Amino acid sequence: MMKEALLGKTLAELQALAIDNHFPKYVGKQIADWLYKKRVTTFDQMTNLSLATRSFLQENYQIGRHNPVQQMQSQDGTIKYLFQVGNQYIETVYIPENDRATLCVSSQIGCKMGCKFCMTGTLGFQGNLEACDILNQIFSIPQSEQLTNVV
Repeated sequence: MMKEALLGKTLAELQALAIDNHFPKYVGKQIADWLYKKRVTTFDQMTNLSLATRSFLQENYQIGRHNPVQQMQSQDGTIKYLFQVGNQYIETVYIPENDRATLCVSSQIGCKMGCKFCMTGTLGFQGNLEACDILNQIFSIPQSEQLTNVV
């Protein structure tokens, strides 16, 4: 059984998760800081949480970060990233321009638009992505800290 991802949860949801698991409410805020500000990839990196808390999180949850399974760069510097979501794949496109760095993320598996240049568009609509899957596209590319636009 797949563990529930923490990435994509709101502060209120993380605080409720902490309380529901018999941790102080502030642990939810600490987890949010690690996920969204420090962008950790493992529970071991959450060093201001006790070892017992980190162990509990490791046993019961996942961060929700997954690296792309493939990337292809074009001559103009555009990079297409392929991410696996379950048994399907989605595409994320990094578009560098003079003083901007845009990331086009997928919010659905497949798409109704049918754009020929986009693998996601050629699949046809398969369903909506979870918040975790959308945020993972942003956080898991090497250029994530340089982004100026997300579309």
